[in-house]
This record gives sequence, C-alpha cells and structure tokens, in this order.
Amino acid sequence: MNMQLNRNRLMPFFMIVSLLMIQSCSQPEKTDMRANPETPILVSIGSAAGEATSGIQVSGQVEAAQTANISTRVMGFITMLKVKEGDAVSKGQLLVSISNQDILAKRGQSDAQIAEAQAALNSAQKDKERFTILYNQQSATAKELDNVTLQYNAAKARLDGARQMRNEASAMLGYTQLTAPFSGIVTHKMAEAGSMASPGVPLLTIEQKGSYQVSATVPENTIQQIRQGVKAMVTIKAINKTFAGEVTQVNQSSQYTGGQYLIKVSIPDTEKNGLYAGMYANVSIEAKESSPVKTNAASVMVPVTSLIQKDQLTGLYTIGSNGTALLRWVRLGKTFGDQVEVLSGLSKDEKYIVQAEGNLYNGAPVKIK
Repeated sequence: MNMQLNRNRLMPFFMIVSLLMIQSCSQPEKTDMRANPETPILVSIGSAAGEATSGIQVSGQVEAAQTANISTRVMGFITMLKVKEGDAVSKGQLLVSISNQDILAKRGQSDAQIAEAQAALNSAQKDKERFTILYNQQSATAKELDNVTLQYNAAKARLDGARQMRNEASAMLGYTQLTAPFSGIVTHKMAEAGSMASPGVPLLTIEQKGSYQVSATVPENTIQQIRQGVKAMVTIKAINKTFAGEVTQVNQSSQYTGGQYLIKVSIPDTEKNGLYAGMYANVSIEAKESSPVKTNAASVMVPVTSLIQKDQLTGLYTIGSNGTALLRWVRLGKTFGDQVEVLSGLSKDEKYIVQAEGNLYNGAPVKIK
C-alpha cells in the first residue's frame, strides 16, 4: 500500500523531468531551422549609365495634327448617334442628330410672320405710289406723303425682321445635325442615343487620320535655345523608329502648362506608318547657338518600371556587398519616354535591380540571373 502511494507521488515528478528533456532535445532543431538561409530571389540588374548628349533633350507624345470636339449649341435629346470609337468618318458625314421639333415650330412661325409682313409691305407700297402721284398733282399734302412713306418703311423693316428670325431658326436647326468637319477617326465617344445633349458639352472627339506631330514641353532655362524651323531628331522606342523632324511651333507662354513651354515637332509623311496617337517620343533639338550645348552631361537614366512608390517617396533596389537587396530613396528629374532621370540617390555606373522574380524587401537575399 505504501509503495503504491509513493509511486503516485513520484509520477508528477517523472512527467516534469520528461517534458524538460524533450524541450532540451528539440531546442537545437529550432536553432538549426533558423540558421538555414532563405532562398535567394532571382533578379535582373542594370547599370546607371550617365548620358552626354549634344543639343536639347525633351520628351513628348505623338498626337494628331488636327483634333475636333463635336458639340452642339442647342439642348435636346439625341435621336441618332451610330458611330463608335475607332470608326473612320469622312468629311461632311452625319454623326449626330438631335430632336428639333421646337426649332421647326419656330421656323414655321417665322414663315407666317414673313407672309404677313410681305402683305403689309405690298399694301404700304401701293399707298406710297398713289400718294406720290397725288402729291405731284398737288392733290395731297407733303404731310400725307410723309405718313404713307413712314408706313412703307415700317412695313419693310418688319419684313426684314421676320426674315432674320427665320435665318436664326435655320441656323439653330443646323446645330441639330452634326457632321464631321474633316475626315478622321472617332477617338472618344461621350454620349449615347437617347441621352440629353447640352450646349458646349462634347459628344464626340475626332482626330485627323494619318497626320501626326509630336507635342513636347521645354523648361524655361532652355526655351531660348529653340526657334521655329530648327531640326529635331525624334525617337519612338515603342516601334524602334528614329527620324528627322522640324520644330513648327513654339508657344511663348507657360501659363497653362505648369512652367513648361509647349513646342510642336512635325513628322514627315514618309514616317507616319505604324504611328499611333499617344506614343511616347524622345526629341533631340539642335541648339540655337552654333556651338553645341551640353545638357544632361551627368544625368543618370533608369527605367520607370524599376521604381518603387511608397507614400510620397520614390526609390529603387540596389544590391549590397553581402548579396542582399537594399532600398534606396531617389529624387527624380525629367521623364524621357520609358526612362526617367535620377537627380540624386544613385551614382553613375552603380548597379540596381530592374526586375525580380519574387517580392523584394529590404535585406532580402538576391541572386543575379
């Protein structure tokens, strides 16, 4: 009996000792698991090379040489709008029809007023002719002739007013049948049949087909070096095309462009194949002075896709000496197509991560492909 009691008292002690032994044996396994290195993330790297270019380097976009927003001056329901985005339209083609019953009624009223005014004018003209004869025969006074002449002039003025009212109604009627001002492509459709059209609100946008130019912005410190007619080299990386153009327009004000001056560069007809409005373009413009002007001599260019955005900060990943990813905050400058200028935070010829096959974070082990 006593032995059984002693066994029961010693049982909890043996259980505690067993748990401590199991824990001590499993501790090295956890340490070994933590000591195992993480699988490196495969990355592609690039080199931040500086550019030394002659002339003025700006970026812009290809746009149609002529663009029109189709709108109306009347309010009414759209009864017909059959074109859609991407449709080709010809000059004079009917695009939009707007309900016009009220304008037709006003024109009908004008027609009735014209008929009434014409009848009154015919009667006043006969009275004038009759009193003119009587006055010449000294059978009517000058006062009577003046009165009938005044009535004739008033009738003539009422007829002219009625005709102008009809012209106004006809002009307003023309705004209910909207046609294409030139041949082109419908690029934007902002309304559908059955909706209400309001005065001045665009319903369609048309761009002239096959006529393109490059629209670019120039900072104020270099706008004096650009003049109309100078040559410019245009590079469009999307289609791997480079050609010579010419500056056709230089805007003298930057009030509505954020301190940047807008310029237009022509595109030759022989280079328009394969172009689409909205493509990014890099433009190199000859400087006004005879000696070359060096710009961006120490600039560092990186792809836009390699940048990391976090709140209001912009950065990219570099590779540390121990083979890990290091997040570097940078300050950016101008954008040239798919490349952006790094003003500070990245040195020339310094390696950075362009693309990674995994989620990068600060200190993550990486392996170059």
